[in-house]
Parts: sequence; structure tokens; C-alpha cells
Amino acid sequence: MDASLEKIADPTLAEMGKNLKEAMKMLEDSQRRTEDENGKKSSGDIPGPLQGSGQDMVSLLQLVQNLMHGDEDEEPQSARIQNIGEQGHIALLGHSLGAYISTLDKEKLRKLTTRILSDTTLWLCRIFRYENGCAYFHEEEREGLAKICRLAIHSRYEDFVVDGFNVLYNKKPVIYLSAAARPGLGQYLCNQLGLPFPCLCRVPCNTMFGSQHQMDVAFLEKLIKDDIERGKLPLLLVANAGTAAVGHTDKIGRLKELCEQYGMWLHVEGVNLATLALGYVSSSVLAATKCDSMTLTPGPWLGLPAVPAVTLYKHDDPALTLVAGLTSNKPADKLRALPLWLSLQYLGLDGIVERIKHACQLSQRLQEGLKKVNHIKILVEDELSSPVVVFRFFQELPGSDPVPRAVSMPSAAPSAVGRERHCCDALNRWLGEQLRQLVPTSGLTVMDLEVEGVCIRFSPLMTAAVLGTRGEDVDQLVACAQSKLPVLTCTLQLREEFKQEVTATAGLLHVDDPNWPGIGVVRYEHANDDKSSLKLDPEGEKIHAALLKKLNELESDLTFKMGPEYKSMKSCIYIGMASDDVDISELVETIAVTAREIEENSRLLENMTEVVRKGIQEAQVQLQKANEERLLEEGVLRQIPVVGSVLNWFSPVQASQKGRTFNLTAGSLESTEHTYVYKVQGTGVTPPQTPTGTRTKQRLPGQKPFRRSLRGSDALSETSSVSHSEDLEKAEQLSGAPEPDTPEPGGPEPPPSTRAPQDAEQTGALRSGAQRPEDNRPQVEEPESLR
Repeated sequence: MDASLEKIADPTLAEMGKNLKEAMKMLEDSQRRTEDENGKKSSGDIPGPLQGSGQDMVSLLQLVQNLMHGDEDEEPQSARIQNIGEQGHIALLGHSLGAYISTLDKEKLRKLTTRILSDTTLWLCRIFRYENGCAYFHEEEREGLAKICRLAIHSRYEDFVVDGFNVLYNKKPVIYLSAAARPGLGQYLCNQLGLPFPCLCRVPCNTMFGSQHQMDVAFLEKLIKDDIERGKLPLLLVANAGTAAVGHTDKIGRLKELCEQYGMWLHVEGVNLATLALGYVSSSVLAATKCDSMTLTPGPWLGLPAVPAVTLYKHDDPALTLVAGLTSNKPADKLRALPLWLSLQYLGLDGIVERIKHACQLSQRLQEGLKKVNHIKILVEDELSSPVVVFRFFQELPGSDPVPRAVSMPSAAPSAVGRERHCCDALNRWLGEQLRQLVPTSGLTVMDLEVEGVCIRFSPLMTAAVLGTRGEDVDQLVACAQSKLPVLTCTLQLREEFKQEVTATAGLLHVDDPNWPGIGVVRYEHANDDKSSLKLDPEGEKIHAALLKKLNELESDLTFKMGPEYKSMKSCIYIGMASDDVDISELVETIAVTAREIEENSRLLENMTEVVRKGIQEAQVQLQKANEERLLEEGVLRQIPVVGSVLNWFSPVQASQKGRTFNLTAGSLESTEHTYVYKVQGTGVTPPQTPTGTRTKQRLPGQKPFRRSLRGSDALSETSSVSHSEDLEKAEQLSGAPEPDTPEPGGPEPPPSTRAPQDAEQTGALRSGAQRPEDNRPQVEEPESLR
């Protein structure tokens, strides 16, 4: 490319292309910087005074690089600059050329801008089958529609230029928008046009027949007739060729007939307009070529950065288009088309069609792959030509219709249907986030629809050219979705069982959190828990924190988290997704027993603290009393310093060492005289064992907690089935064998004459030790004291 730049006669253009190439290379290579260089970036983010000597281009580019990538260490999930390719460099070069061209003399500038504008308009009209149209280039996508509304007002109100809004007051205009239109579009139009919100009319979508994301044509005609009877003027209708949510197309042919009947302006927008460049176009999208105006977004479709959107329209009066702002005499406004003019020539007609065709093929490939996956519902209007794929995970209720319904069936209770809807929404939200992390080049988005609920959208026309999505990425997406289905189905099946087990367990409360995708949420109700209060519970928070620590120490496949309760501030335990068959009864019992032990230990610690405090006070009183008795026994003379020493030398006092020891088990004070005399510490009372669950489960070696038994399961392989069976038999024998300290009645005993004397003595000692555990033998007493 450097050799080709040298052939350019204009040295400024050659230098501009060279500088742009070096600048883009520096910015794109910034991701390969070392950690030391990343550490130096933070100091440059602090604003400072403007330097008097100025900076060179390399320093300025380094500053821009630091500002672009300075927060990547703190936010690793943030979007970084993408490799836009050479076609992106051409588009960026157009902005630099626009600034350079604006310095030409007026005559050359006029000729050049007119050529750029006319060429770009002609190419776009021919590519997207919009003959004899004009083009308006704008940065904001909605700006073109606002200009079209101004043109429609000037066309329908002839005296608007003279009388202004007084004309609109006498006969208010009405702009009709679909209920499936982009959010905020109506408010934007009213703000730009200075119209009140009653000038907007939202047309509902179909409810009985057809797609539930298409405009209801019959209802629209009824609204138009009602507005005419009230003295209003139907001005403009905005139709969708691919809604912002699911990519469905309105019945544009029928809408065009209504607009011609009532003298309305028809404007069409949507992602499906890109398919007009292909050889095969659906009839609903092809009808958009007969509309009065349409808005195109070639930047995302072709992967071109900083390329303006285009609004194509048809109008014969250039004076009105000039007043409406669709045309301009300023060369700078005409130069907006320069980046697109360069990019279209670089890609060529074949390159443009190939990119749009590739995006549609990706959609078809994903549809074919998802059809083979169970429990995945695809919401596609036209399976042959829809470039947008919307899908969701669903699980049917027993005896219900597998198709998602807008109205619940009478056979199913409304609460059950609503609970199923919230549960599936949470699972679909989790599935969408997982697929986005596993396949980042897919460009998936998670959205919440009014009827279907949470769905996952794949729109390659808006993302494939930028992210570089390939067919292999779509196959990986299908494989990842299929691998997550066992987790989703298993979790959904265990949620109801978990709720029943928690409800039947004393001390546990099931929390219904519709936004949690796991097995469920549970809260332990301690003795001092105020059920009517929604405030933060410090004691409950301590218990749940300790419970969370105990559960995580079990090293099971489940994930446990602690957080505030839904619509409350109390702490709860959130149990995550289940990837295998989980023993819910064991899980709930473990949670209940562990939480109860934590609460009892905390109470025991509080009671012990009080007992120790009282014991220390009592010991101080007794020691003070013993000290007074010792003074009375020794006499007053022994307390005098010199005399006391002489008396102690002639007649020593044989005083015993007295002290107090506090028995934590019994909670009582005892004298230390026995300890000092016999040099042995008393054993005291053996503490009781910590209570455990009523059920104990024998696990196989390597089996994780909360797993059901593998007997009869297909998970056993041919090489390991024998060993697992032997382990199961050994576990059953161990569980069914008698206790080692209990002699088996009626067992055969060898005669005493056949035993060796040492064997007889050892056997007798073992038998006596097993039958008389209360006998305080020395070798048994020492471990008890250590315990």
C-alpha cells in the first residue's frame, strides 16, 4: 500500500493516507502492550493544564490510546476496539478527506460534493430497488424520520410557513406508530417537531390472527376514521420491515393502500430492508419499494464504522425539501456522504450483496440447528427469508399446550401459569448470558417481550459484519445451547420438589424469587426472627453467613450464594443450577440441621459467656474470703514485715495452696486442692455429642454430596459396573452389620481349653470392655479427659 500511495500526485492525500494507516496500526496494536505500560496509563488520565510548547502526533495518538484502553484492567468485560479491517480504514479516511476537501475553493468544492452526493444516491437507490429517489444522510438514525415528518407537515398544510402552529391547532396532525416500534421513537418525534403527545397514536398489534408483532390493519383503519370524525388530520404512518424486537414485517402492501386512500405519508424502517439487495426478496419486504420514504443503516449491515444512516424519499418539490431540511446548500452537509461513497466503491456491488447474503445464511443455519434441539421454541415469521432469529427455552406444563400462550388456559390455574412464566424467564435469562460468554462473536442479545417473556435474539445483519461471525460460530452456538439443556430441564424439575421439601421442614422458609434461575431460595427462621418485619436481621445474617460457609465446604456440584430476600432485607441462601440428579431431601435436611446446629452453638456460646462471668465473680468472692481466713489463722504479728519474718523462721506455717477451677461442662466452681495433692486433674463430666441428622447416607468412594444413588443408572460404564456393584454391596453390609461394641447373641464361642492363655486374656479384656463401657479404666479415662 505504501508503494501505491507514492503514485498519488497530491502529496497531501498521500501523507493523509500514510498517517491514517500509522495511526490505526498504533491504536490496534495497543492491546498487545505489556503490564508495565498499562500501569503508566493511569497517570495520564488526570486532567492538566494545556502545554505551552504543544505536542507531536505520536504523543497525541498515545494520549488517545491511553484514554481508550486505560480502564481495561479495572473492567475486563468492557468492549475493546475491534479489528475493523481495511474497509473500515476507508470509511475513516472519508472523514479526514472531508476536512481536507472543505479547504478547496468554492467552485471545485461545489462540483466535488455534487458528484459525491449524486453517485451515492444513485447507487443506494439501485441496490435497494428504490427508483427515482432522493437521499438524506444523517448521523442519528431517527433524524431522517423527523425531517420526513416536517416535509409531510409542509406538504399537507400549505399555510404552515405563514401561519405556523395556528394551522396545526385548528386541525391537529396525527402520526401513527406501531406498538412494536422502537422504544422512545414517538417521544423523540414530538420533541423534534414541537408537537404535543396527543398527536401520537399507537396502533396495537394482532391479537387473534397473524403475527402478534405485526400492526393490526383493521384496527388502524378504525382509528383513522375516528380521527377524521374528530376533526384531526391523519398525517404519517411508520411501518416496520423488521421490528426492533423480533424482526417481523408489517403488511406493507395493505398499509400502502390505506395511506393512498386517506392521503397519508408512509415511512418504512427496519433491518429487513437490507434483503432488498438480494435476488430473492419476500413479498412483504418488496412492498416497501412503493413507500414514500425509508431509512437504511448500511453501517452495521456492512461493518463500516462512522458511516451515516440514509433516508431515501420521493418528492417533486425541491423548495419544500429545502425548508424541511432534507436538502442543503452547504457543502459540509453534502460531505456527510463521503465515507459511504468511498466504502461502497471499495466493497463493490458483489461485496455488498455477499455480506448481506452471508448474514441471512447465518440466520438460516441457526434455525436449522435449533430445530433439532428439544425444548427450544423459535419465534420466526418467515423461515425462508427472516434475517432475525428469536428463540427461548420452554417447558410444558402437564396437559397444557406446548405453544406459548398470551392468555392462560382455563385448565391451568393463573398462579401456576404465572409461576411457570417467571421461572422460564429466569432460566432464559441465564441461558442467554451463558451463550454470550461461551460464543462472544455471536452477538446475542437478551430481551423481554410482553407476550412470550424473556427471549434470545440473533440478528447477524446488525452484528456479523462487525464481530466477524462465521458458520462455525453458529454451530458452536447450537452445541452450547444443547449442552445447557440438561441443566435447565433438571433445575426446572427440581424446583417444585425443593419447594415442597422446604415447606414441610420445620424452621425453613421457601422464598419465591422470580429472578433467580437456580433450584430455589431458602431462609432459616431462627427463634428471635420477626416474621412481620422486612428490615435487616443481624442475628439471621450471622447464621446464614456461617451456613453458607458450611455448605461451600461440602464441595458439592451445587453453588450456594447469600443475598437479601426478594422484596426484603433479610438474608437468604440462593441455590444455583443443578447439573445432575440431586437428592433434594438430603439437601434440605442438611441445610436445616446445619442451620440448627449453628444457632444452638451460638446460644451455647452466649450462655457459656454468662456462666463464665458469674463463675469468675463467685471465684473472686471465695478467694477473698479464703484470704481473710488465712489472715485470721496466721495472726496479726506475722503480717508485720520484720517480726513476721522472724516468726516464720522459728515457726513456719504449713499452709495449703488453695484455688478455684471452673468446670465448663458442669458450669460450677471446684477446689484445686485435689489437683495439687494428687497431681492429677479431674476428668469431670463428658460433654454430650453434637446432634446430627436423623438420616445418614452411605456414599460410594468419590461420590459428592447431594447425589442420588447410582444403582440402576445408565451412567455406570461396562468397565466400572462390577466395582461399583461391589462397593454398593459392601456399603449395604456395613450399614446392616451390628455395632462393634455389642456382642452378637447366640454366636459360636470356642472352648476355653483350646485357647492360648494370652489369647484368652486379650479376648476377655475386649469382651469386658465392650460389655461394660461404664467401667472407668485408666486407659479409657485419659482419652475422655483429653476430650
